[in-house]
Amino acid sequence: MTAPIIFAIPKGRILDEALPLMQAAGIDPEPAFFDKDSRALMFACTDPSVQVIRVRAFDVATFVAHGAAQIGIVGSDVIDEFDYSELYAPVDLDIGHCRISVAEPAELAASDDPRSWSHVRVATKYPNLTRKHFAARGVQAECVKLNGAMEIAPLLGLSSRIVDLVSSGKTLKENGLVEVETIAQVSARLVVNRAAFKTDARIATLVEKFREAANA
Repeated sequence: MTAPIIFAIPKGRILDEALPLMQAAGIDPEPAFFDKDSRALMFACTDPSVQVIRVRAFDVATFVAHGAAQIGIVGSDVIDEFDYSELYAPVDLDIGHCRISVAEPAELAASDDPRSWSHVRVATKYPNLTRKHFAARGVQAECVKLNGAMEIAPLLGLSSRIVDLVSSGKTLKENGLVEVETIAQVSARLVVNRAAFKTDARIATLVEKFREAANA
């Protein structure tokens, strides 16, 4: 019996926008998937050849890159941060739009010029992406790795600046921060394991279904 395809979907902001595309591609999870009180992580679908796992966004990339899942949805920010060679992103799903930005306290920004930076201390959950961005500008970046609550790092003296996802900018504003530089625009992508894509025709079929759904 052929093993089911494991489809990895992130918790959080992308999920609601991704569900219509998943359903258009024939991936319709069981009712328990929609139960907010459920602590289950793996779910059956109406198509018995597919199972869905719901994990943290950063973990989607790892599950798919290492072949534990064969296909999934994740933001381009995560893809850029990990840069897994085994990860292939064939479809921009045109959802989950936001940006990765550098932000700093408003009072610092009033007299600051990012073009003059030679060294920055930054709190971020994207240390690899951040270092790469600043290195391309000849700026040395000292990164303090945080998984959340980046906005209070400057207030508490942990770093002078942050690099984080920004959507509306409301959270930055409420914590006295302003954007001073945009590193990248972000959207959600369909990702597949390269080996699975080459050896399992079902993966290629799903990719085409998602491409059609995203273009509809």
